[in-house]
Amino acid sequence: MSQLRSYTVDELAQRVGGVVVGDGACSIHGVGRIEDAQHGEITFLASDTYAKFLPTTKASCVLVRNDHRDAETSATRIVVDDPYRAFVGVMQVFYPAQQMPPGVRAQTATIDPTAEIDPTASIGPGCVIGSACRIGPRVQLTANVVIYPNSTVGADTVLHANVACYSGTIIGERCIIHAGAVIGSDGFGFLEDPDKSFAKIPQVGTVRICDDVEIGANTTIDRAAVGETVIENGVKLDNLVHIAHGVRIGAHTAIAAQTGVSGSTVLGKRNRLAGQVGVVGHITTADDVIIYAQSGVGKNVPQPGIYFGSPIKEHLTALRIEAALRRLPAAMQELQELKREIEELHTTNKP
Repeated sequence: MSQLRSYTVDELAQRVGGVVVGDGACSIHGVGRIEDAQHGEITFLASDTYAKFLPTTKASCVLVRNDHRDAETSATRIVVDDPYRAFVGVMQVFYPAQQMPPGVRAQTATIDPTAEIDPTASIGPGCVIGSACRIGPRVQLTANVVIYPNSTVGADTVLHANVACYSGTIIGERCIIHAGAVIGSDGFGFLEDPDKSFAKIPQVGTVRICDDVEIGANTTIDRAAVGETVIENGVKLDNLVHIAHGVRIGAHTAIAAQTGVSGSTVLGKRNRLAGQVGVVGHITTADDVIIYAQSGVGKNVPQPGIYFGSPIKEHLTALRIEAALRRLPAAMQELQELKREIEELHTTNKP
C-alpha cells in the first residue's frame, strides 16, 4: 500500500496532540515496528516489554508516554498519553482508506432502471443492483457486488468484492462490509415432518444493519423468519462469523472469528465475544459481557462480567475448576493408594 507523502515530526505531533522531544523537522515517510523500523519511519512504545528496543531502534521517531520522554535513544520522541492510539492515528495519516472516484458507473455493471442511485455513489465492474434499491451518497460498491431488490445502502458505506445483499436488506451509513459477506440469506428454518423429512419455513423478514458497522470477509447474517435481524450501531464482526435469523446484536459489540450466534438471541451492548464462541438460540446477555474463546453459552447471562468455559462460568470460577481438573490425576492416584492402605489394614486386623 503506497503512502501519499512524507510528513515532518512536528506535523505528525500536531495531528496526534503530542509534544516533540528532539528534531521536529525530521522527515517521516512510513511506519514500522520498534524492533525492525528503519530510518525515516515512525514507531511506538506502548508496553514496557518492548522498552529494551528503544536504545537500538533505527526508527527516526518513537511515540512514547511521558515516563519514556528522556529514555536513552537516538530517535526523536513524540510524547503522548496513549502511544498505541496515537500510532493508529499516524497510520491513518499515511494510509487513508482507498476510495473509488465518485460517480463511477462501470460499463459491466447492471443497474435496474427503478433503482435510485445518488450521483456521487460509485458502482464497480460486475455489480448488479436490483429494482427499487436505494444507494446513498458516496457509497462504494467495488466489484461484483449484488444488491437484491428493495434494498437500501446508506451514505459513505463501502461494500467490497462479491458481497451479496438479499432482498429488503437495510444497511446504514459509514459501514464497511468485506469481501464475500452474505447479508440476508434465509435463516436455518425447517419443520420436521412425521416421516423425519423437512418442510421449509418461509423466511420473510429482513436484515437491518445500523450505522458504523464493520462486517468481516465471508461472514453471514441471516434474514429473520418474521421481523428483523438487527445489527446495532458500531458493531464489529470479524471474518467467518455467523449471525442466525432474528438475532439482535447490541451497539458497539465486537465478535471474533468463527463465532456463531443462534436464532432469536439478543446480545447486549458492548459485549465482547472471542473466537469460536457458540451461543444457543432464544437467550439474552446483559450489557458489558465478555466471553472468552471457545466458550459455549447455553443460557441467559443476566449480569455483566467475564465468562469462560463450556458451559460458561464466571471467569474466576472457571479458572479454579480448570486448576482442580489438572490436579485430578494426582488426586485419583492418592485416593487409590489410600484405598490400598485401608484394605491392608483391614486384612492385618482380621481375627
